[in-house]
Amino acid sequence: MNNTFSKIAVIGAGTMGSGIAGQIANAGLQVLLLDVPGDVSPNERSEQAIERLLNSEPPALVHKKCAKNIIAGNIRDDFDQLADSDWIVEAVVERLDIKQALYQRLYETINSTCVVTSNTSTIPISLLVESMPDDFQQRFAITHYFNPVRYMRLLELVRGEKTQPDVIDKLADFNDRVMGKGVVKCGDTPGFLGNRVGVFALQVGIDAAIKTGIPIEHADALMGRPMGIPKTGVFGLYDLIGIDLMADVVRSLRSILPEGDAFHAVGAENQLINGMIEKGYTGNKGLGGFYHVIDGQRQAKDLATGEYRAALSTAPDRAVVAAIAQAEQKEVLTDLIQGNDDAALFCKHVLGRVLGYAASLLGEVTDSPQAIDDAMKLGFNWIRGPFEMIDALGANTVAGLLKELGEPVPAVLSKNTRFYQASGEQLNVTHADGSVNPVNLPEGVVRFHLLKQTLKPIATNRAASLYTIDDDFRLIEFHSKANALTDESMAIVKLAAEDHGKGVLVHNDAQHYSAGVDLNAFLAYIDDKDWSGMDAFLHRFQMAVKALKYAPVPVVGAPSGLSLGGGFEVLMHCDGLVVHNNSVMGLVESGVGVLPSGGGVKETYRRWHAKTGNWEEAAWKAWMNLGYGASGSSPDLSERLAYFNSANDESVINRDRLYTGALTKLKGLTAGYQPPTEPDIHLAGGDSLQRMAEFMDKGIASGDFYPHDKTVAMHIANVMCDSAGQATAVSEDDMYARERENFVKLAQTPETRARIHHVLHVGGALRN
Repeated sequence: MNNTFSKIAVIGAGTMGSGIAGQIANAGLQVLLLDVPGDVSPNERSEQAIERLLNSEPPALVHKKCAKNIIAGNIRDDFDQLADSDWIVEAVVERLDIKQALYQRLYETINSTCVVTSNTSTIPISLLVESMPDDFQQRFAITHYFNPVRYMRLLELVRGEKTQPDVIDKLADFNDRVMGKGVVKCGDTPGFLGNRVGVFALQVGIDAAIKTGIPIEHADALMGRPMGIPKTGVFGLYDLIGIDLMADVVRSLRSILPEGDAFHAVGAENQLINGMIEKGYTGNKGLGGFYHVIDGQRQAKDLATGEYRAALSTAPDRAVVAAIAQAEQKEVLTDLIQGNDDAALFCKHVLGRVLGYAASLLGEVTDSPQAIDDAMKLGFNWIRGPFEMIDALGANTVAGLLKELGEPVPAVLSKNTRFYQASGEQLNVTHADGSVNPVNLPEGVVRFHLLKQTLKPIATNRAASLYTIDDDFRLIEFHSKANALTDESMAIVKLAAEDHGKGVLVHNDAQHYSAGVDLNAFLAYIDDKDWSGMDAFLHRFQMAVKALKYAPVPVVGAPSGLSLGGGFEVLMHCDGLVVHNNSVMGLVESGVGVLPSGGGVKETYRRWHAKTGNWEEAAWKAWMNLGYGASGSSPDLSERLAYFNSANDESVINRDRLYTGALTKLKGLTAGYQPPTEPDIHLAGGDSLQRMAEFMDKGIASGDFYPHDKTVAMHIANVMCDSAGQATAVSEDDMYARERENFVKLAQTPETRARIHHVLHVGGALRN
């Protein structure tokens, strides 16, 4: 069977339907988007959906030009256009009668090979197609995407009793390679996998907070990074999604899950939540939620009284929370459940019940622990899945927690099974029936957090590791909190330039490649007035990336998520990049009152000179990039900033294919490789500095800029521009030194110190 769909339609232009259409458009394919006729114009609803995609934040489209791939229509006038479709996605309202009527109409219109799928998350296939002919059922499946479709990696692919295997295979392959999804094949069971475990976990978090009396801020702090779950935790995530939407999801699961399922113990109607919804407190989109800002002060809901109080600024009084930065280390989970204080009891409830619930589904909903783990990692952004967490704690420990809580112990835990085990270069997983099989991933898909379980690092520290991969290549992995770069990170970078093998790959598969250099270190230098120490740190950073740049072997970067500041400066010194479509790339240091000083100004300036051929114009372009702290939310947008070069760099739509794509590129560079030569650089002359100063003065006069914005901007300018207006030749080391000199001068200003402190201890940017 041909594994490509070429004529695709989506029916239903709501949030999910438009998101699915948008991702098809992001993949470079044309898609027909239909909805019911509008009141004002026939295609009103589809056209409005496209407009929402264009204006969404974060951007639903990798580039606004992708909107041209979406054709707006309606199901009254354009239904006949579906006759030659080869895949139709139904994303209409969750009502069985409406869906069944649509399927009957489709059957009378579409061709005999067209595949039809539903985005439903609640209605089983057996009901959806119970009245449809067999040949329709054979071409029907559920493709359950997660919102927002561009960013959420999970696709739950559900096969019906009569769905043909080749239809499932084609959908899985297409959604992996073309749509960029991590595909988890599920049985036709209530809630499938992601929502069944994920929503249960949230409900347990709420229930445990009520039972232990722990404040919601402490619950979120614990059931967040320390457990390897996004920092929003429970209550913050409820506010983010929408409390009313979450309440509907809970009711839906309650209505479809079998009697006796553990969900019912935590999924009953919640009067506090219902009262909040009635008063418009539906979360971030409403008047507020569990968290609320009143007169500029953050408030938090007291679960006992239902009233708001001043939000607590301190984390739970447990030493383990100080280890949030090391959330991936196994010992953190063990630390969370030590003792009998409220925080420990909360963690015991959450870890015991959630991991026990996941284990109870093994053999009933799926035979594969990996399927459940993948669903939680790809659909809920957990660092580790439930069975990886069980391995970290030990099955006996989880069984002991369940006994302590008076909960039943699933049979798979009583065997003290280890679910993942490395055997040589292969990682195996133990299934429900006790069989041991290799981790199941499509050809070309590699997740480094799994692969590294079969590897022994050459060198490792708290912030980074260096591995040998694939026949004597090297891989640098950052693994600190937010992958913020420190001296330890750069020590591994420098080592890779020395112990380089055949080539070096810079990659990790954390949610974000790197958010930049650790600002806490800079604040400490400032408070200690240790300017020489700061300069020495910057010099070590520069020499590490310089060594990487001039290594005698090729170097390729493969980032995903945030690739900002110092993290992006490492990438700028690579020979080429293979970038995930959703990568955000840029140098944003001006926002905290400093400037890029790991070669970022130098490299941005050089790139703009390569584009313009003029040093004065290059200085202006680079200055605008750096002064505004501009970043691109896709490779297309980053190319406009000279941060991505489509002639040399590559992009992939599936994060899981970054490793393979980058390694292929790296191998392609090895034959006859010659490291780059020392670049020719001239400072910008003429009236460049004067033009920049005048631009900032106008901005301050109009209220667009603040006084310190000019101070920062002019220090950035000083790196690239000659103070006497002469086009002076300088060396690469001169440029590094100019970066450091201007960085340290900015660090000595109270305004920069205030900006850094605000980001670290208050949150958000400070304008001053």
